[in-house]
Amino acid sequence: MKINSETEMISFGEAIGSSLSVPCVIELVGDVGAGKTTITRGIARGLGISDEITSPSFTLSKRYESKDVALVHYDFYRLSDPGIMSEELVENINDLHTVVIVEWADSVVDLLPENHLKCTIKLNDDGSREVLMDGFNGKIEGIFDGAFGNTSDNTFDNAFDDAFEEGK
Repeated sequence: MKINSETEMISFGEAIGSSLSVPCVIELVGDVGAGKTTITRGIARGLGISDEITSPSFTLSKRYESKDVALVHYDFYRLSDPGIMSEELVENINDLHTVVIVEWADSVVDLLPENHLKCTIKLNDDGSREVLMDGFNGKIEGIFDGAFGNTSDNTFDNAFDDAFEEGK
């Protein structure tokens, strides 16, 4: 699926967040600047979290909460060995009221549940993004159909179905 702007990425994330079943683990894959934190902002909004979402690059993790759910956002970019952060990650993965989002998961991929969701974001030369999703089938399938109204090029028509098919 093609996403043309930051606003579209946040809206896309919001649709994901508002449709997730908790607990949930999402792995975000993409180069620096691809939009991983931007989509996380949207997911947080969809979960009812109003806090400002920032990248956890230098703090390794950030926790946000709404009335009913917590969102814990990890960034393992600088860690080849996550050490004690592995214990915190597993604890949050096992919390029944938490959505866990993990960027740069290479060093912790063995800790992620087999059925985790994976969202790959690729930055295109024109500044747009291609988003591929894997593992979302049966969890939020179909929620994007018509969810974004009239975009200029109907980018979001059947967006979930397109992204899921590409990510298979």
